[in-house]
Amino acid sequence: MGLESEISFDRQAFRQALGQFPTGVCVVTCSAEFGQLGMTISSFNCLSLEPPLILFSIDRKAVSLPLWDKAAGYAVNVLAENQKDISNRFALSRSNKWEGMRFSHGYCGAPLLPGVAAVFECVPWAKHDAGDHILFIAEVRSFTSSIDRMPLVFSKGRYAALQSTEFVAPLWPLDIHY
Repeated sequence: MGLESEISFDRQAFRQALGQFPTGVCVVTCSAEFGQLGMTISSFNCLSLEPPLILFSIDRKAVSLPLWDKAAGYAVNVLAENQKDISNRFALSRSNKWEGMRFSHGYCGAPLLPGVAAVFECVPWAKHDAGDHILFIAEVRSFTSSIDRMPLVFSKGRYAALQSTEFVAPLWPLDIHY
């Protein structure tokens, strides 16, 4: 008996199961020919320390995808826990997200948002087809971090909060990963 070529499952249940894994909330930005682009993402990860690579993904149906494809650089703004309004603003499609928004220009002109927990300024490294998304791999050229700010977290379909503990985790990655 062979394996089925396509597995059928409940997509809503799949999304709910994925929601069990908390993620940080970021706004990825870039400079485009007509101005600034920005979108809320939770698909952000560290990929490599040497060279310093990160990844994020964008839905193939995003109207702005062709502009992201041409970007000379990106900024991944890791939102702080008090920035839910910014997350909601940049989650909307086809709106004037930048109206009244303060920002500065970083590497390659990508907008840097104030008050974030961290920001990674990057240049394109590679892009890959990944199902209904395009995977953007970028090389980090500069970064800043505000250790006094807690990150905004998303879990189970809603914003969540982290609580500090007295336990200090060992330096990541653990030796067992190698």
